[in-house]
Amino acid sequence: MKKTQIILVVVVIVVVGILYSLPRVVVDNEENSENIGQGDVAAADSVAEAHDVQIPETERGTVSGLIANLENAESKENFTIFADSLASFYQKAGMYDSAAYYLGKGADQYSDLALMEKAGNAYYEAYGFAMDQGKMNMLAEKTRGYLNQVLEADPDRLDLKTKVAMTYVSSSNPMQGIMMIREVLEEDPENQEALYNMGVLSMQSGQYKRAVERFETLVGYYPENVQGQFYLGVSYFESKQKKKAKNQFQKVKDMTEDPMILSSVDNYLGQL
Repeated sequence: MKKTQIILVVVVIVVVGILYSLPRVVVDNEENSENIGQGDVAAADSVAEAHDVQIPETERGTVSGLIANLENAESKENFTIFADSLASFYQKAGMYDSAAYYLGKGADQYSDLALMEKAGNAYYEAYGFAMDQGKMNMLAEKTRGYLNQVLEADPDRLDLKTKVAMTYVSSSNPMQGIMMIREVLEEDPENQEALYNMGVLSMQSGQYKRAVERFETLVGYYPENVQGQFYLGVSYFESKQKKKAKNQFQKVKDMTEDPMILSSVDNYLGQL
């Protein structure tokens, strides 16, 4: 799913954690928007330094070599190769903020839109896994910094606009993000990421009947979207539509073998 890339195509348990860490806002009411406060932003360099300490002894030589090659690279091509290699290493290790840090170095050095998009997407992925508010703020700001430059050159990139919008949802101005997602849906009513995210936000704010509408629309267009199908079941459950919830969860069980999703489904079915 959200890889067409739906936001936070992380396993459902992680998504649930992020879902309930968001501020409680009413997504279908109009509110005045304010500019997001910048606050104190942590230095990105400290992220990579902190993770370097966590690298297993057997891997440190490889990483140190890649970093040295990166610092000595004399061409954009070589710099990108080493930055991508470092990012790949950190992503496999689950250190998504460090992966984003090295991709960001390439974008900063060469001001290339493709590199900025890659860095912005990496920071967005790291943002999706962050739980500390200060870290979330820093990663969200980094995401916007890179992706907004791509959007300035190509305003039709609704996928990137949706990601930028979602970084505002956990900020001091969540309605700014919600309004941006609405704009995406006005332009593209079938946009998979926007429909999914509006459904998630409706759930988070306790508007389960609205969430049902969003997820029913989503899976109507994209029946293979497992997370959407799962959250439709949750929305039925929370809106007291027990028969629909049971049928929906049974449908999800036939769609996936992911043990985390199946465990969650069984938990809900046990309550019906």
